Amino acid sequence: MSNVVTSKSPTMGADGRPWPSFREAAVVWLRVAMLSFGGPAGQIAVMHRIVVEEKRWIGEARFLHALNFCMLLPGPEAQQLTIYLGWLMHQWRGGLVAGVLFVLPGMLAVMVLTCIYALYGEVDVVAAMFFGLKAAVLAIVLQAVVRIGKKALRNSVMATLAGLSFMGIFFFDIPFPVIIIAAAVIGALSGRYGVRSFLGGGATATGEEAVSAESSILGEDVPEHARPGASRVLGISIVLLLLWATPVIGLALFLGPDNVFVDISVFFSKMAVVTFGGAYAVLAYVAQAAVETYGWLEPGEMLDGLGLAETTPGPLIMVTQFVGFLGAFRDAGGLTPLVAGVLGGLLTTWVTFVPCFLWIFMGAPYVEQLRQSQVLSAAFIAITAAVVGVILNLAVWFALHVMFKDVGTFEAFGLRVAVPDPMTLDPIAVALVVTALIAVFVFRVGMIALLGAAAVVGLGLLGVGVIIV
Repeated sequence: MSNVVTSKSPTMGADGRPWPSFREAAVVWLRVAMLSFGGPAGQIAVMHRIVVEEKRWIGEARFLHALNFCMLLPGPEAQQLTIYLGWLMHQWRGGLVAGVLFVLPGMLAVMVLTCIYALYGEVDVVAAMFFGLKAAVLAIVLQAVVRIGKKALRNSVMATLAGLSFMGIFFFDIPFPVIIIAAAVIGALSGRYGVRSFLGGGATATGEEAVSAESSILGEDVPEHARPGASRVLGISIVLLLLWATPVIGLALFLGPDNVFVDISVFFSKMAVVTFGGAYAVLAYVAQAAVETYGWLEPGEMLDGLGLAETTPGPLIMVTQFVGFLGAFRDAGGLTPLVAGVLGGLLTTWVTFVPCFLWIFMGAPYVEQLRQSQVLSAAFIAITAAVVGVILNLAVWFALHVMFKDVGTFEAFGLRVAVPDPMTLDPIAVALVVTALIAVFVFRVGMIALLGAAAVVGLGLLGVGVIIV
């Protein structure tokens, strides 16, 4: 008889191991946050390595199911996935702590680096560290693509969907939501008519590295707190909605429409609702508005902000804090520029990330309940395959920007492809990438050791003058 997780603190997991304490889980979520470099693909890879493979808190299929759900939501999918998993383990307080800890290290680091940037310009030491880190992160991302692909692409149909997803987003710049919705429709129709390739309860893994539901603490049972309850869902949703809306409405009422803090709160609140596909889908939208509409940034400064966000752990969308900081820093009103910048950055972070908790706590109970539906299960299986293609696209995008200093865009005949300038190939970066790949795939070097060594190498190269940043 399976162990059913109740809303009270359980003592045993589905696999017979003791249920992790809230404190133990908080330490794990902080560890995930501190190691989450390289955008959503790298963050998902870190989370998968720790939560699925190392801790075995959740099985492969359920992890991918959670990822599928978060991919459908606006905002940073990696942070939402952390909230979701924290919620599954320890109810709403687990989701709250997991989500806050995932953002906190990056928020603090970006804030400090942005203050330095605004006052003194770029910092060579930070850039040098990331020069080394990028190679390690790329290796981790590629490892995640291989591992998740092996477990999600169970047949040729799934592999075809992944391939079409990759080609659609990489070659034709098809919007991310369109790809996911198309995959969901294909999967749902296939499930409705019993197409065997889309049946079987989700992505499964074969081989020694597989983590089945039975060998995980969470198991396959739906936790009691994950069962839909209208009053419970409505209550937490109202609280989060008030936390999100109160500063936006309050600033508009007290400061009036022509104020930088009002513009920041309204713009980034709107972004939290309408932007899908994570940070990569948001960057162009934010950059255009920040430069052309509001005049918060100078052309090219968005790339500096992206570099700061990439250098730090946590969501890549933390680049929005950089934007809000500079917007308020340069239009401080009666405040000192630095104080205004810090307040602008914190306000940006608040209205960007509070909605993530709202989406998860509103929808997660119903998604958990609907996992048993054959039609929805088939839809999520198809989405999983499409997500593999999306992660591969992110990995290729990241690889091009790591190994080439100049990456342009080719547009013709409906194609819109990222094309690197071969003359800007960086041989040192290529050598670091090859070394990191050998370390990960051949010698199976641990993630912490790899990241630490990569950062030291970057600093060493700066010290001996091999790289100039």
